[in-house]
Amino acid sequence: MDLELRLEGVHEGILVSGNVTVDVTGECGRCLDPFEYDLEIDVQELFSYEDQEDLEAEDEEEQRLVENEKIDLEPVLRDAVVTALPFQPVCREDCEGLCSECGIHLSEDPGHHHEVLDPRWSALQGLAGQTAVTADKDNVLDEREES
Repeated sequence: MDLELRLEGVHEGILVSGNVTVDVTGECGRCLDPFEYDLEIDVQELFSYEDQEDLEAEDEEEQRLVENEKIDLEPVLRDAVVTALPFQPVCREDCEGLCSECGIHLSEDPGHHHEVLDPRWSALQGLAGQTAVTADKDNVLDEREES
C-alpha cells in the first residue's frame, strides 16, 4: 500500500487528504482465473478534536476523533479501499466466463454450446417422429391413388 497523504490542522481538527494505491489480487467472477491490478483511491477525512461540542450534530459512529494527539488511519483506509473494490471482479470486461454445463472456458471455444431440451417438451418429441412417418405414408397413399 502506497500512501500520499496531506495532514492539515484546521479549526475543527485534522483534515487528512490524498490518495492511496493498493495492489489488488483476486479471481475473476466469470472464469475463475487469477488477476491482479493496482487500484488508486482518493481519500479525504476530518478527524475532530475530542473537546469539540459539535459531536452531537453528527453521528458519533461516523465521527473520527483525534485521541491522545494521534489519529487512526486504518478504518478510514480500509473503508475507502473496500468500497472502491468491484462487487463482482472480472479479469477483462469482455470475459465470457465458463460454460454452465461442462465448465470449459468460453473464450477458448467461442462456438461452444449444448443442446438443452426442456423435459416438459419431451412428450412432443415422440409425436414429431410419428408425424413424419404418418406424413410419408399419406404421401405414398396419395401417389398410389393418383396413379
